[in-house]
Amino acid sequence: MTASVHCVDPSSSYPSRREFLQRAGNGFGMLALSSLLAEQGLLAAPGGAALDPLSPKVPHFPTKAKSVIWLFMNGGQSQVDTWDYKPALAERDGKELEGFDKNTGFFTGSVGPIMKSPFQFAQHGECGAWVSEIFPNLAKHVDRMAILKSCWTDSNNHSPALFRMNTGFARMGFPCVGAWTTYGLGAETRNLPAFVVMYDTLGRGIPKGHAQNWGAGFLPGVYQGTALKPQGAPIENLERAAGVTDASQRSQLDLIRTLNEQHLERAEGEPELAARIESFELAYRMQMAAPEVLDLGRESQATQALYGINDPKCGHFAKQCLLARRMVEQGVRFVQIYSGGMENERSWDGHTNIKENHAGFAQETDQPIAALLTDLAERGLLDSTLVVCGGEFGRLPIVQKGGTGRDHNPHAFTTWMAGGGVKGGLSYGETDEIGFKAVVDRVGINDLHATMLHLVGLNHEKLTYRFNGRDFRLTDVGGHVVTPILA
Repeated sequence: MTASVHCVDPSSSYPSRREFLQRAGNGFGMLALSSLLAEQGLLAAPGGAALDPLSPKVPHFPTKAKSVIWLFMNGGQSQVDTWDYKPALAERDGKELEGFDKNTGFFTGSVGPIMKSPFQFAQHGECGAWVSEIFPNLAKHVDRMAILKSCWTDSNNHSPALFRMNTGFARMGFPCVGAWTTYGLGAETRNLPAFVVMYDTLGRGIPKGHAQNWGAGFLPGVYQGTALKPQGAPIENLERAAGVTDASQRSQLDLIRTLNEQHLERAEGEPELAARIESFELAYRMQMAAPEVLDLGRESQATQALYGINDPKCGHFAKQCLLARRMVEQGVRFVQIYSGGMENERSWDGHTNIKENHAGFAQETDQPIAALLTDLAERGLLDSTLVVCGGEFGRLPIVQKGGTGRDHNPHAFTTWMAGGGVKGGLSYGETDEIGFKAVVDRVGINDLHATMLHLVGLNHEKLTYRFNGRDFRLTDVGGHVVTPILA
């Protein structure tokens, strides 16, 4: 007689695969599941607390920097007119650049001869760094800076170059550096966004590519940057609606949270749903904390004067730099500030007249950025704050026909870093004698990103996110940390 085998449908006893694994084999299946969830950063908090995608995370290794302020010189700052002194330009002024590929820049039909810098350079600090006359205040801080003179990229057009610098890829749809940083480290503040972006307030437009430059790509939306509006209220709907009391709003949010968490129990480990729950709570907390942080009137007159708040030439950028300091002081993880608007003379994009263009934007930024470094140092925040300054590419050492400007140059540009574990008073890498191409210790975009992540305690090769069956990372399949600039 053959014994019958009776199979029970497990779905009748276990509402989810997770519960089945938890109970099956005395729970050993849960060990494997926990490992998989931990690798993806989806393991729930101890004690049964709901998953919080912005909860503080332990970095891969100990580090000084806890936050980043990225000063983005939008449009493409000219390295040979700012930080990379090239006396050979004056010697070869007016001569043709032999073998030059006219497709290097953006305007292929406007190729002229070599043009000397219209600015004087002088040495500053104990390190003797050469700095253009347009930065009299920043020149006082060169002993705090690591100046990377051999940066290069692979795009000569603004939009893809901006995407490349911000996300590591020259096309849209990928997470930016700020999103990767907050994904890897979480947030230190629970009352403000972890990642904040500020752009031009003078009506000169938003950087090309718009919000894609600070987007989260395929990462959960909670990691994208919060852009402050340039005009009017910096954050919309920050004030509670008329007639709504704190108690009634709290009751509404409690009900919404209860319903969402009930749904989360049926979709455990779903990051987008957890992010949506957190967004409601963050908005509520911001109603209390954000107005105080945004109120620059709480700063002393001496501090406001240091930044140049009331100077019509730089006051708009000064407010953003001072706000950046106030934000990192309150635990904001990543702040990005754009200098300049959409393109051409509305940004550091001096195609027509490099002298007028760069002198004007330097006047807007020199004092505020120098004040930011001073202020951070005096408050003991510079060691824990990585300050990065640079653009999406550099400019050619030749003149653009029809004016006295310079076209785009992907082969060489300068980026400097300070604070946050950076070795000050250092010049790293070299360009050729006229600043056309990076030739010694070249630093690509992936290298810059790997170094920035390293300085906040993240290993760029381990910071990954699985999307469409592949483990993506900010540096894709490249990138090396520029270790000589590490303190």
